Amino acid sequence: MNIFVSNINYATKEYELQDLFSEFGEVSSAKIITDKETGRSRGFGFIEMNDEEGQQAIEALNGREFNGKELNVSEAKPREEKPRRSFDNNRGGGSYGNNRGGGGGSYGNNRGGGNGGGKRW
Repeated sequence: MNIFVSNINYATKEYELQDLFSEFGEVSSAKIITDKETGRSRGFGFIEMNDEEGQQAIEALNGREFNGKELNVSEAKPREEKPRRSFDNNRGGGSYGNNRGGGGGSYGNNRGGGNGGGKRW
C-alpha cells in the first residue's frame, strides 16, 4: 500500500518518518519529497507498507502530532496524467505578439533569433 503523508515538519528526516510508521509493521520505503532546486522538504511524502498494516497506520496516525505538526495521513491516490503546459510567450516562430526566441515571428516585438517576418511595432 502506498500511503500519502502531508503537513510534515520541514526538519523531519526520512528515517524519523520510517520509525514512526514501523510501529505498525514493516516499512518497505519512506520518502519525503524535496524541492528539485533547493533540496528542501516540500512538507509531504510517501510510505510503502503492506495493506493491513498500512490501514492500521493510517487510522492511528492521521491527525496525530509529530515533530510539532499534525499529520494528514491517507491512502495515496494514483497520480493523474496532466497535459504538458504550453507557455503564452511563444518561443518558436510564426505568432502574433511578443515572440522572444527562435524562428521568425510576425506582427509584434520579435526579440530573438531568426528573421522578424513582419513589421516591427
